[in-house]
Amino acid sequence: MKQKTNTRFLPKGLTILHEDRDILVVDKPAGLLTIATDSEKSKTAYASLMDYVKKGSDRSKNRIFIVHRLDRDTSGVLVFAKTEVAKQTLQENWDKTKKVYIAVTHGIWKLKQSSIQSYLTESKAHRVYSVDDPKLGKFSETKYKVLKESNLYSLLEIDLITGRKNQIRVHFAEKGHPIVGDTKYGNETKSFPRMALHSYSITLTHPFQKKPLTFMTNIPNFITGLVGGYERIQDET
Repeated sequence: MKQKTNTRFLPKGLTILHEDRDILVVDKPAGLLTIATDSEKSKTAYASLMDYVKKGSDRSKNRIFIVHRLDRDTSGVLVFAKTEVAKQTLQENWDKTKKVYIAVTHGIWKLKQSSIQSYLTESKAHRVYSVDDPKLGKFSETKYKVLKESNLYSLLEIDLITGRKNQIRVHFAEKGHPIVGDTKYGNETKSFPRMALHSYSITLTHPFQKKPLTFMTNIPNFITGLVGGYERIQDET
């Protein structure tokens, strides 16, 4: 049963897409962390949603649990669980969950539709990169399709097969097509208001109702504006 949203405890720009007794799905704005870091403890989607489910009462036993994460500068669909069991169920089936992203990358792709596969690992400096040895990294796969091109940029639809940290950003950068606005893996000389990466939709099996659910968001104007606009047709996904 879908619950009524009380927006009082939500930060500006964070929108609830769906809520029931087991899951909470939101549209996260760019610039908001999913969870706390060493430098930022309180201004996160997790902290705000914890306040939301507790309705401002420290004595409330209501909680939310992290299922997956979006980078600070990535916007779009983000799923939380409201029980430990729901969290475990969703995570156990996460690689079977369909995750569609939209991104704008630098340059024109030679292959307009393909799959990128590699083994990803992370350095001590928290930089993710591909390695050849399967024993040293986790298998990662990113499928993409070019939707529109301009002279400088390409608008892509991405089917995220696995969900490793910074996976899309690393795969595209290593192919010579970093995401626009990605200051970590790209080589930006121009300042952009945000990174052009958006979690467009997630289709999952509800942990207890066992029925498929799809959650979808609007693509930010900044992203489509980089290629002169784009009208998305629903059946493309």
